[in-house]
Amino acid sequence: MTKSIKDMRPVYVVGIGLDQYQRKTDRPYVELGLTAIRAALDDAKLGWPDIESFYLGTALLGMAPGRAMIKHLGTTGIPIAQVENASASGSTSFRQAVIDVACGLTDVSMAAGVDKPGPPLRGAGGGPRDLVGRGTAPVAHFALLANRYMAQSGITAEHLASVAVKNHRNGAMNPYAQRQKVRTMQEVLEPPFMAGPLTRLQCCPVGEGAAAVVVVSEDAIAKFNIDESRLVQVMASVSGSEQLYPPGTDIDSELTRITVGKAYEQSGIGADQIDVVELHDAFSIEEILYAEAMGLCGEGEAAELIAAGAFDIGGRCALSPSGGLLAMGHPIGPTGTGQVVEVTRQLRGEAGLRQHPNAKTGLTHMVGIGAVCLVHLLQAV
Repeated sequence: MTKSIKDMRPVYVVGIGLDQYQRKTDRPYVELGLTAIRAALDDAKLGWPDIESFYLGTALLGMAPGRAMIKHLGTTGIPIAQVENASASGSTSFRQAVIDVACGLTDVSMAAGVDKPGPPLRGAGGGPRDLVGRGTAPVAHFALLANRYMAQSGITAEHLASVAVKNHRNGAMNPYAQRQKVRTMQEVLEPPFMAGPLTRLQCCPVGEGAAAVVVVSEDAIAKFNIDESRLVQVMASVSGSEQLYPPGTDIDSELTRITVGKAYEQSGIGADQIDVVELHDAFSIEEILYAEAMGLCGEGEAAELIAAGAFDIGGRCALSPSGGLLAMGHPIGPTGTGQVVEVTRQLRGEAGLRQHPNAKTGLTHMVGIGAVCLVHLLQAV
């Protein structure tokens, strides 16, 4: 019988940390990662020797960067592993740490993510060449989806741009965001067009950054006298991959619908109970498609609801209060872990100017090249 996280030991987020997402700098990745890791340890009021396993999500740094980074914290002999799962690398590292604690392999585990842009890997994505032909660039793929959605639903370019207007406004309140500037509708709609209707400000920036999260068991909470008023419980952790779909299916949305549905089923939490969502909005159309796939609204309704403010901070559900990938940024390796950081802040009531009122339940969502999807449901204790 297949088990879910809810069937195992309870798992709690107790420590979160970030290094600012930004354009590539001269700072070494080791410094970025250690900044986030130390912040998470400080937040949890734990030391590095208390960590019993460590997972690092990274997509751009090559072989075994984790060892070179964490040796500066001390050589404690714990199991470590590097996780690469495209844009979902950080989400996958978090899932691995959660599984360790849920299964009783450890009482205290850490998931981190770090990346810096660099020279492209050889070959198509560092792997073998596609045997059936060259793939479509992501921006072109999502521009085609945007054109189809606009034709089918009748929404305007302004509806599409409303996603970016909202997320840039949120990012302007986030000191860790790569883009920290409020943008008007006119600014978002200004050229250059990257593909189809997608302008530059409707496409996420890929820079550098780092994020870290500490998860623990109830035994660890008692052992280390951890403040229970700030606990956030992991209610569901689901990982899925693409299947065979009918021709014309939006693979990313269908994969999202299935994976999120499993998270709802495992946790007993419904879409109407979600207060905060951090989702994969690398391009503005994605927020519209995924909000519908998650059941946060009906099919064809998301664009108008976003434009009307329903998914603003303070609305019925806050979508991408961090600024999302569009404004917070998408350094790839840390992105999914950073989503957990933001949702945890929200559920603790510690998000400052971008705090969503009475946030109790949150969801994080990342897809990786359309082939994988990771979803986590978190809830304040």
